[in-house]
Amino acid sequence: MSTCINFSISLSAERYLRYYQGHARVVIVRSEDGRRIQLPAASLRPFVTAEGIVGRFELTLDENNKLIDIRRVDS
Repeated sequence: MSTCINFSISLSAERYLRYYQGHARVVIVRSEDGRRIQLPAASLRPFVTAEGIVGRFELTLDENNKLIDIRRVDS
């Protein structure tokens, strides 16, 4: 059984560059229900634009809380 968690993020391109260069491996976000979520920085790479990563996303986890998917819900 999977779990879906929504979160918003606003991360500038300059800040994400640190993740991209390998200086940081995880991004920590706060879910809409207040949970602290730690994501592998690489999982957000498909969503990077010239402005960085901005928008609302839905995270899908498996029964062991392992990442299955991240999709943009809106920007």
